Amino acid sequence: MIQLIPAIDIIDGQCVRLTKGDYQQKTVYAADPVEVAKRFEAMGFTRLHVVDLDGAKARHVVNGDVLKAITSHTSLVVDFGGGVKTDADLYTVFDAGASMVTVGSVAVAQPELMERWVSEYGAQRFVLGADVRGRRLSINGWLDDSNCDLLPFIQHYHAMGIRNVLCTDIARDGTLMGPSTDLYRDIMAAFPDLQLIASGGVSNVADILQLQAAGIPAVVFGKAIYEGRIQLEKGRLTSGCDEIVIS
Repeated sequence: MIQLIPAIDIIDGQCVRLTKGDYQQKTVYAADPVEVAKRFEAMGFTRLHVVDLDGAKARHVVNGDVLKAITSHTSLVVDFGGGVKTDADLYTVFDAGASMVTVGSVAVAQPELMERWVSEYGAQRFVLGADVRGRRLSINGWLDDSNCDLLPFIQHYHAMGIRNVLCTDIARDGTLMGPSTDLYRDIMAAFPDLQLIASGGVSNVADILQLQAAGIPAVVFGKAIYEGRIQLEKGRLTSGCDEIVIS
């Protein structure tokens, strides 16, 4: 059974979604991310992916207080990403109650720092953020492209024990165009023991079922819920005649 992970993206303390990572294409869906998180928990979700978009742009954690409020008012297992660049940022996120930290930009641009963090905190506390255009990594809130290729990047950290990888196809994120199933299938073929989390493009339950059929372990989604394309009922998601149990 694929693990279902709703997402909350934060700008100015509000729950938002961008399209293709473009800060100029922002839609605000809720004023209070904590209430959104509580709703997700009430529907049966146990995991939550939180992204500090202000932090990603500013290159330091900005919305640690929102994270703290979410972890204080829910029992959700939260992974948090966006703006984690320094030891102080990492401490802020863990101190605010995140179970795991999603790190992408530092893992690409400062591998020595990422390696030290993994050594100090343990590989299980990290989700490797692999945000791609084509199959090249993008960093700093997707504002900058790198020369780093996806599979060698994953291989480097896989050798260090990291198994949680969140891969976002930027071209599909927030577009409701469907996920990049072939991309995720290729990653799983290369690294069959990954806890790979697919991200970007999910528009309905059929998309999730497609990922499940392809053997993808987990999926993050948000806009499809906020736009009403996926309906939340306690213990399950529905759209049209398709449904899937929340696990």
